[in-house]
Amino acid sequence: MPAAPLSRPRIVAVAIDLIEREGVDAVSMRAIAAALGVGVMSLYNHVPSKAVLLDAVAESVLSQIEFADDPDADWTDRVRMQALAFRQIAHHYPRCTMVVVSRQLRSTAGLLPVERALDTLRGAGFDGEEAVRVLRMFIAYIVGSLLREVGVTPTFAPVRDSVTGDVDPLLFPRVSELRPMLGNCDHEAEFRYGLELLIQAMAVRLKS
Repeated sequence: MPAAPLSRPRIVAVAIDLIEREGVDAVSMRAIAAALGVGVMSLYNHVPSKAVLLDAVAESVLSQIEFADDPDADWTDRVRMQALAFRQIAHHYPRCTMVVVSRQLRSTAGLLPVERALDTLRGAGFDGEEAVRVLRMFIAYIVGSLLREVGVTPTFAPVRDSVTGDVDPLLFPRVSELRPMLGNCDHEAEFRYGLELLIQAMAVRLKS
């Protein structure tokens, strides 16, 4: 069966797969061409540079976000749904999500999530400056949670008894006391817990 014709979506799909397997540093036009079994120069008819390719990766990931957004719902429910929708795609493409947050996207796919979030926040009553700050806060929280989940930042959850077994309870009484809780980390539950705290803080801020 002949291979599918070379196209921009096919090139982007290969790049996404490579990033998720080996990280963004593994991406090069030569590596993509090798994975596709084509010459490097043939890629440039569809993607003129690595920078454009990474933009396309980010846009492809963002375009897959499924917003179950109800414009008639309370703003807290809308914020919750939007954050969970972004987390879902970030969880599916953790390494590509790092590409997403590193790009300044101006395409429809790149701006649509931003538009939805800002519209929700403005509709809730936040002024323009605070709406932007809240959006940035949520992005930082989602990305930070993702980094913890994939092991880039600490979970504060040592999983081996040999790690916590060496802790001196006289020097670290709280660590020793809370060892069972520190030894477990349900990422989904942790994310939802933090999300609810943020939403509650936003509601208090809005009323102040």
